[in-house]
Amino acid sequence: MALSFSTLPDLYAHGFDAVIDVRSPAEFAEDHLPGAMNLPVLDNEERAEVGTIYVQQSPFLARKIGAAKVFRNAAHHIETRLQGHEGGWRPLIYCWRGGQRSGSFTWMLQQIGWRADVVQGGYQTYRRLVNQYLYKDALPHRFVALDGYTGTAKTELIKRVAARGAQVLDLEGMAHHRGSLLGGMVEPQPSQKAFESALAGALCQLDPTRPVLIEAESNKIGQRIIPPSLWSRMKITPRIDLSVPIAARCAYLVQAYDDILSDAARLKARLDPLRAYRGHAVVDGWIDRIDAGDKPGVTRALMQQHYDPAYDKSRRAIDAQVTGRIEIAQLDEPGLSDAADRITEMLERL
Repeated sequence: MALSFSTLPDLYAHGFDAVIDVRSPAEFAEDHLPGAMNLPVLDNEERAEVGTIYVQQSPFLARKIGAAKVFRNAAHHIETRLQGHEGGWRPLIYCWRGGQRSGSFTWMLQQIGWRADVVQGGYQTYRRLVNQYLYKDALPHRFVALDGYTGTAKTELIKRVAARGAQVLDLEGMAHHRGSLLGGMVEPQPSQKAFESALAGALCQLDPTRPVLIEAESNKIGQRIIPPSLWSRMKITPRIDLSVPIAARCAYLVQAYDDILSDAARLKARLDPLRAYRGHAVVDGWIDRIDAGDKPGVTRALMQQHYDPAYDKSRRAIDAQVTGRIEIAQLDEPGLSDAADRITEMLERL
């Protein structure tokens, strides 16, 4: 009998030894339960083939051909990826709707003697629970936002605070983006669904009785949208404000963003759309500095003419409570270490 889960934390606390996603690699790549392994019983091409036969020829023929492929692929997984498990192993299986793919694979594992079970409703049940958690329910956590102008090393400090044992939520890490116009990384961003899976999984692991440090963000990180249950809390959460001299911020950003600052063509392409907001003269000035190879100059100009004004406007719109301020003279090792210690102490007092 398939297992039913009423809440996302209940599903995450399933208690099984492993979670197996038997959907195709393409389905798995778009999104999956955190920690699940992909053992597809139909690969991308086979799934498309069976679907075409179902629509263009007959459902019976599609099921017959599909069943042969499913059991053939399942046998391969048993002989390879699963061959080392003992008799008491307990895997939890899911597919798209908790139907034929997961049901067939679960039955096969049960015949061997493994204590396998299937998620009722499959991946669709999981997505419904994620949507309920991130879009409808009120989150139980106590957030504290780390705030400050671009270049105040907020992301680096969050990582250092986490290493000191405090609870943090690294949104930029989960979104694979540094959170600004120039913040794209070599690794592409996850899908919105995959971002939400990582976010929901991280939130469910946090202790609601302890504060959670989070970076003050806009409602988008690159192309990924922060879901409303979290965003509504972020707008009103108390903040720890970082104050860093512009020279120190500039030096930090020149190093942190060296990848795009060294790629003149890509940098110009990112900045050109800002002509509609900052004017041709301002953007032309940035372009001149890029052409001159003046990384510190273009970085400082971007902060003064774009990032800082945008930050000030955002702060006025949100008007969040400031619970503490930390001044950092230099964003070097001693400065970052001291700031992380002070942030951790503030969180402990909360």
